[in-house]
Amino acid sequence: PPPPAGLAAPPAAGGGMKGAVTFRGRPSRVLLLKNMVAPEEVDAELRNEIGEECSKYGEVLEVIVHPLGEESELPDEERVRIFVKFAKQAAAMKAYIDLDGRFFGGRAVWVCFYRESDFDAANLEPNANEPK
Repeated sequence: PPPPAGLAAPPAAGGGMKGAVTFRGRPSRVLLLKNMVAPEEVDAELRNEIGEECSKYGEVLEVIVHPLGEESELPDEERVRIFVKFAKQAAAMKAYIDLDGRFFGGRAVWVCFYRESDFDAANLEPNANEPK
């Protein structure tokens, strides 16, 4: 029998807004957001704005806005790396699903999970292990 009204069945392929989600990176409590702002758009309010926005998914433990230096050969959209650490992995997963591909200031945000051990050790530079 079909599920009772009000209880949504999992979306069928091609149905609903988002079907199955393929996560970039192994799920953790830390998200890396790219293409959110250009280096010249980083300001004192950005960290708080992101923390507030992400707190609707669950408790946010830390937000780090990490601009890469001028010597970086990456395109502008990858030169500001924003890390959000949640108290629970489930909150990070909810945020990932909602934020990936969402437009922020005219830019489509790119999201991946980030290794907690790298985040906790302040290894925030681009590395070969992170998803592309």
